[in-house]
Amino acid sequence: MIMRCLEKRVPFGVVMIRSGSEVEGFGPSAEPYLIGCTAHITQVQELGDGRKNIVAVGHERFEIVQQHYDEPYLTGDVRVLLLQHPSDLELRTQSRQLRATLEQYLTSLQQIDNANAERPDLPRDPLSLIYLAASILRIPASEKQVLLGENDALRLVLSLRALYRREVTLLDIMAAPVAPETSVGPFSLN
Repeated sequence: MIMRCLEKRVPFGVVMIRSGSEVEGFGPSAEPYLIGCTAHITQVQELGDGRKNIVAVGHERFEIVQQHYDEPYLTGDVRVLLLQHPSDLELRTQSRQLRATLEQYLTSLQQIDNANAERPDLPRDPLSLIYLAASILRIPASEKQVLLGENDALRLVLSLRALYRREVTLLDIMAAPVAPETSVGPFSLN
């Protein structure tokens, strides 16, 4: 599949597997979620013996319309999903607030991870910021799948803001200094 994508310069689809042998280790073939994302290969590193390391960047959301089983890998017909309200004024306001919470999140992550890496500037375009925020959020894949399925840009940014507030709160709790055993703090053994 990767060779075909490289030769024809076409993306491939990435979908999370809902059930099947890839998830459970046994049983029927993979049953994917119906919403995924196209991925464009941007870098290739040859490893020898036919293997490759690739870097791919997500591009467009899609919905699987029909699955095909005539290749050694799953293929299908898809329809591109565009976000509704991508230029709404409220979306711009909410994305600025998302940016602030995302900055807090990245700062908290640096503290937890003991990292001092320089962060790149976040995108100014609301949709680019929303997609970046959804991709870097450290939450279970099942929660990310719900975000991927959202078709309204404003609802998506509001969902992201709520998730980021939750995650910043949890990270701040993790980063808080541990009180000596004799003091009573927000948490107690009782």
